[in-house]
Amino acid sequence: MGEVMKTMKLTQKESMLLQDLKTSEEICIEKYGQYAEKAEDQALKDLFLTIRSKEEEHLNTIHSLMEGTVPMMAGGQQNQQGGQSQGNKPGDGQAAQKSGSKSDEYLLKDALDTEKHVSSVYDTCIFEFTDAGARSALNHIQKEEQEHGQMLYDYMAAHGMCA
Repeated sequence: MGEVMKTMKLTQKESMLLQDLKTSEEICIEKYGQYAEKAEDQALKDLFLTIRSKEEEHLNTIHSLMEGTVPMMAGGQQNQQGGQSQGNKPGDGQAAQKSGSKSDEYLLKDALDTEKHVSSVYDTCIFEFTDAGARSALNHIQKEEQEHGQMLYDYMAAHGMCA
């Protein structure tokens, strides 16, 4: 989150949408924290904690919007790995050997489903906001949610967990 750009007056609908986003982000934070504790692979634990940290940033942005403050978002940022996800990708078109536990695979599939859902909620909200700065902030978060999904998927692919 960057410097404060301006303030806005929220409509009743925008306030309700932000409340929904706040709840979604709180669930993500809780879920990624629990999943980091449950994951068997250390790299997966680290991935869950990385995503959890970004979800906390998203929640802070939502809180700012709920207070009527439009944060200025840095444009074009990539995830913390410079566009690379954690975990090894299978190289040269070779299928990855199945590795990792069934438990880790379940956590990953649930986390990926969660990211798909949260991204779709942001998509709806972006179209419902009147303030261009608020739409930009929500779009920035949605892009990061999609990056989280990519990180999870890449980890799954690297460990032979994709169908």
